[in-house]
Amino acid sequence: MRTGGMRTGGMRTGGMRTGGMRTGGMRTGAMGEGAMGEGAMGEGAMGEGALADGALGRDACTVGRDASGEGGVPTLLAVAHGTRDPAGPRTVRALLERVRALRPWLPVAEGYAEIAAPTLEDAARPLRGPVVVVPLMLARGYHALIDIPGRVKRVCPQAVMARPLGPHGMLAAALAERLVAAAAPGRGDAVVLGAAGSSDPAGVSDVRVAARLLARRLRRPVPYGFVAAGGPALAEVVAERRARGAARVTVASYLLAPGFFHDRMAASGADRVSAPIGAHDAVARLVLRRYDEARLRLCGAVPVA
Repeated sequence: MRTGGMRTGGMRTGGMRTGGMRTGGMRTGAMGEGAMGEGAMGEGAMGEGALADGALGRDACTVGRDASGEGGVPTLLAVAHGTRDPAGPRTVRALLERVRALRPWLPVAEGYAEIAAPTLEDAARPLRGPVVVVPLMLARGYHALIDIPGRVKRVCPQAVMARPLGPHGMLAAALAERLVAAAAPGRGDAVVLGAAGSSDPAGVSDVRVAARLLARRLRRPVPYGFVAAGGPALAEVVAERRARGAARVTVASYLLAPGFFHDRMAASGADRVSAPIGAHDAVARLVLRRYDEARLRLCGAVPVA
């Protein structure tokens, strides 16, 4: 497909639409709930490992031989939210180790939007050459759409932004595994998706889609609730499920890492709360998929005659 008279791997890039959303020079307007249900590049269109495990190949976007990222393979800068809980950064680092294990040649850097170190700026300043920034966020919101892109543009103008991780079927698969590890819900039990919350309607919509994806995988209703901004409140949803006769209520933690929000889920009145999604292989593959989607815009364009 053509991109301003250029051809890039048969896919439209630069002005590329990703599920109706543009990121990093791409439009970040509202999108339909179903548009990102399985990721804009859905699991049906591309197998789970098609992009995630290196379908583009080591040399597909390489303009040099320097594996450090300078003039070579674009560096993946993963930016997480940040927490005061030391377990949060440990979880992020464990996840990024899984990313490195999938692509040993890929330069990977770690940064945080707030609280934890290194900050996004400290992580980005030393980087040279092409950079792809992947927000380790499970839904759209202030950090993913405004804060991180704005700060990246100031400190690392050569970088391109990837989409947030969620919602996606890979996350639903990881959530289901965490639920089983906590204790598989019985027939009379209820499952509620617990999320941090967002004042951005797009973020609320993304969590609604995530709940539907989990419900599809579990083959049972899965309402959702928030522990911070927005509504409905998680504690109220848990109480409502219990009032409807649920034997036990389990909260599926739609969080990447432990911290303040997970502690609030534990205080929601649920019988069980699953562990955060954390360093899961499916999440590592999804990080690489988001990287690859954005990386296509950095690949060498071939002029169209």
